[in-house]
Amino acid sequence: MVDYVEKLIIFISTPIYVFLILGEIILSNWHNRKLYSVGDTIQNLYLMITNMGVDVLMRGITLFFLLFFFDYRLINWETHSWLYWGLLFLAEDFIFYWIHRIDHVVRFFWAIHVTHHSSDKFNLTTGFRSSVFQPVYRFIWFIPLVFLGFEPFDIFIMYSITQTYGILVHTKMVNKLGILESFLVTPSHHRVHHASNVEYLDKNMGMILIVWDKLFGTFQAEIDNLPIEFGLYGKKIDKNPANVIFHEWVSIFQDVRKVRGFRNKWLYILKPPGWSHDGSTMTSKQLRNHIKQAEKE
Repeated sequence: MVDYVEKLIIFISTPIYVFLILGEIILSNWHNRKLYSVGDTIQNLYLMITNMGVDVLMRGITLFFLLFFFDYRLINWETHSWLYWGLLFLAEDFIFYWIHRIDHVVRFFWAIHVTHHSSDKFNLTTGFRSSVFQPVYRFIWFIPLVFLGFEPFDIFIMYSITQTYGILVHTKMVNKLGILESFLVTPSHHRVHHASNVEYLDKNMGMILIVWDKLFGTFQAEIDNLPIEFGLYGKKIDKNPANVIFHEWVSIFQDVRKVRGFRNKWLYILKPPGWSHDGSTMTSKQLRNHIKQAEKE
């Protein structure tokens, strides 16, 4: 059943993606906005396909663990009720917020997620620029959902639906959306998330609901007169296929190798990106505090 539903979602969403991407390309060229480049788009597709391969390989393992823990569920639901699906949506969106936040604040996970942020372009194909190895560990974050009684297959279906929405917010062609900005993740919010400006780093982690960011202190609206710069803060990377996926792992290895002391070695893996034992580089929080301090002086 889940395979059928996921195929149906792909069948419905694919022509929508194609239509919107072609429209965005046409409008970009018409208005000379240069939102696309051939190389960047090919790289987005390469990362998507690689991620899909890992996802297929992990599907059986993921299902095994989720079904195992489902036997120890705390609640039994009527799975055909609107309440069940509504709560599953809220629970999964909440879980995704924390998956995404951890991806940004723990360097080990950032090394996997960074591929999604490594383009200096921002368009609908950026949504397909996947974190290649996330399927290896993503099921761990879904274990609380099966403990709460949500069917593993239903978790897969809801994830596919929410991912569809998450792809569509990767665009510069849509301005702010009025009252929707107050509770939904919009293209405006997600542009902030992909920005490399210090003011915007590690903000707006939600998939569909922006309320989690507002509740947990990671919300940032677009700032007037502050043009968004896309890509990675403070560095350009070699765009060869292997380096795009593994460059942060290489950086971690170099940092761990150069520093003395077991504690500092582990902190280079577990602290947020930018952390350094001697203050030579800074995390996003430290960078913002540094700017605030400089403004006071």
